[in-house]
Formats: sequence, structure tokens, C-alpha cells
Amino acid sequence: MMHVLQLLFGLKSPVDRKTYLIAGLSLAVLKYAIDAVLVYVTTGKIWSLLAYLSPVLMLRAEALGDGPAPEMLLWGMAAYALPFAWVGLSMSVRRAADSGSSPWLGVGFLVPVLNWIIIAYLCYAPSRAGWAPEVSEGEILPTDLKTALASVGLGVALTMSMVATSVFVLGEYGWTLFIGTPFVVGMLAGWLTNRSGRRSAMSAVLTAVLAITLSGVATLLFALEGFICIAMAALPAYVVAMAGALLGRAIANSRRSKDLLGVSVIVACLPFLAGAETLHEDHTLYEVETTVEIDASPLEVWEHVINFTELDPPADWVVATGVAYPIRAKLIGEGVGAVRHCEFSTGPFVEPITRWEPGKRLSFDVLSQPVPMKEWSPYREIHPPHLDGYLRSKRGEFRFVELPGGRTRLEGSTWYEIDIAPESYWSIMSDTIIHRIHLRVLEHVKKEAEAAKLAAR
Repeated sequence: MMHVLQLLFGLKSPVDRKTYLIAGLSLAVLKYAIDAVLVYVTTGKIWSLLAYLSPVLMLRAEALGDGPAPEMLLWGMAAYALPFAWVGLSMSVRRAADSGSSPWLGVGFLVPVLNWIIIAYLCYAPSRAGWAPEVSEGEILPTDLKTALASVGLGVALTMSMVATSVFVLGEYGWTLFIGTPFVVGMLAGWLTNRSGRRSAMSAVLTAVLAITLSGVATLLFALEGFICIAMAALPAYVVAMAGALLGRAIANSRRSKDLLGVSVIVACLPFLAGAETLHEDHTLYEVETTVEIDASPLEVWEHVINFTELDPPADWVVATGVAYPIRAKLIGEGVGAVRHCEFSTGPFVEPITRWEPGKRLSFDVLSQPVPMKEWSPYREIHPPHLDGYLRSKRGEFRFVELPGGRTRLEGSTWYEIDIAPESYWSIMSDTIIHRIHLRVLEHVKKEAEAAKLAAR
């Protein structure tokens, strides 16, 4: 068992074409079986094999059929996809070296469309070389500070250039920026620090971590992004950068050559991959639902939803976060076609009414909206591009459910899209923000409705 785990997850054992083919097919069947069972159990839908083989580097809820997929299902599928991705990547790199090709060819396993061509080639190509390191594990040299600093500098330069390309040229906050770039930065750090001799794995990992950290600092200081966005992006960036550092170190130690072409091709692919992501226009429609129970009838609660008084000021810590919060709402007109103006700390939402059922349901679309937050920054005012149109509220709804004893369960829902990848990761923050906004509004309605009922007695 230990030998099998080292073969699959490690970076030392060579991989011939028979092993690569058998392991690849077995793991693909296993993963499809797990995915299909989970999808069927949680949604009752069949996980299409055609959709499963789609060469898109993201989980797409649309592949599950009509209607939104459970968010926990997508999170679970993404989480256990990571070890499968690592096995495929590490075995592809070792198989490429075994075939006599550059180990960097195996990194193409991560590139959509191209990966199928590379996999087919690696299944066919006979063994011509080896993967065994040239230096024994015991001969580890001390860290070369000059090389480490150069690696960090190159990593920061690459990250900043990709931020400029992805965000300011392509208008894309995608997988290439948040996952692909840190991974390549990590590979560069691992490869460069071991290119002239074997260094410790910790040395490679720390170099990659430092490069990612200084990239975040530079992005903040150049006012390209705010602190909250950088902090949210840091966790996945550190994880993939460390994995990349280990892989780059293994490549350098297996083949101590001036393989500048291979690493140059990997770096050059990044802007093209970022450009390819702009062709993908499908986005998951997320729903956030919040409920409160109110000691008043549905019609009494309805009056306080459509005649909305000004909310109390939020706690200081809420204001300090910079996240938008509701202040007041005004309804112009009555019935379908009326327009609700919901004033937030960052500006107004304009919401035309699409469904008007007194005491039962109030639905509205979102015609326009303000920015979702004011970013933290050492500068007085910054406006990073992700604040404009990357979090889009599509519609909202209040539902009034009559409960025994003249009580009401008031349900509030918002449907939104997020155009920042990985969507499921960033939706953690957006779900939390929207839920807190809901709670502030619903608790205000509860307070007003119950106070009015008590005063009427």
C-alpha cells in the first residue's frame, strides 16, 4: 500500500507508460463513479459523461441539468478533486521525463484541451530516460540566498504582470490569475533554487511563500487591489504555490539541465489561458435565503416591508469593514411595475417590482446596484475593478408564511452571480455579506411589526 501511495502521490518513483495508462483509467473511472453517485443522491440527476469529460478547468453547475446545484455538493466535488488532480499532474511530469521528453511537458496536464493530447502522447511514448535524481537524498546543499532572492523577484514580477494582463487588459478575475499564476510562481521558485544543486524542500517552499507574500504586498502598495481581496486570495495561492514549489524542485533534481525552453513555455502560456477564460460566459446563479419569525400576521408584516422606515445605524465594526449595508428603502408606486429604491451605504439599488401579492410574496428584479464594499487600503480611496460588475444581484424576494398563533415566517432571498474564480470559493464571502444584509433588514421589519402590534393592543 505504501508503495502504491508513493507511486501515485510522490515525486520520486518513475512512471512507465503501462503504469500511467492503468493508473489513469482506474482513477478516472473511480472519480466518475464517486461524482455520479454524489450527484444522483443529492440532486436525483444523472452526471453526464459528456459534461464530465468537458475540458473546462472549473466545476459547472449547468452540467448537472436545470436548476441550481447544492452548493455543498460543488464544494465537496471540488475538495476531493484536488488529490486526483495532483496524482494526474505528478504522474504526467514523471511519465514525460521517462519518455525522454521535458518534464515540463507533463505540466500541460492542467491545460484544458491540450491535456487530452498530452495524455494520449504519454500513454503511447515508450520509455527512453529515467526519473531518478542525480544526487542522493543525503547530499542537500545550503540555500543559495542570491538564487532565492532572484526567484522571489521573478515571482513578484510574474504575478504583477498577470494582474495587469488579467484584470486591466482582459477584465478577468479567473482561474489563471488566482490558481495558475501562484502555481507557476511556486514551480519557478522550486526549479530555480534547485537548478544548480539539491536544496531542501523547505527552502523551495519558503521561497515560493515569500514570493506570493511580496506579490500581495506589491499589489496593495500599487493600489491595484484592497486588503480584503488580497487576504481572501492568499489561502489558495499559498497552497498551490507550495505544491508548485515541490514539483519544480523535483523537476530540477531529476534533470539538472538548462531546460529554459520548457519553463519559458509554461510562463508564456499564462496570458493565453487568461484570454481563453474570457470566452466562458456561464455563471452559477447563487441563492442566499434568510428567515426570521415575527409575532405579527402576514398582512401586518407586509405593511412594514413596503413602508420601510430608516434602519438604526450599524455597529462600528460593521462600518469599519467597508462592506455595504442598507440604510433605508422607498417604494414608488404600488403593484407590479412599482419601483423600490433601496439605499445602501455605497449607493442605491433600483428594483422594479415583478410580483405583488399582499401578505404572501413581493418579488423584484435588480435594475442597477452600487459597489458591494469599500476596500481597505493604505490609501484614502481606491477603486479596484472587482467592485464593478463582478458581483451582480439579479433579483430578490420576500415571502410571508403564515404560522399558528397569528405569527409569520418572513423569508428573504437574493439571487446573484459572481464573476471571480473559483466561484465556489469567493461565494463564501459574498454569501456571508448578503446573509448579514438580509438579517439586518428582516430584524428591522420584525422589530417594527412587533412594536406596531403591541402599540395597537
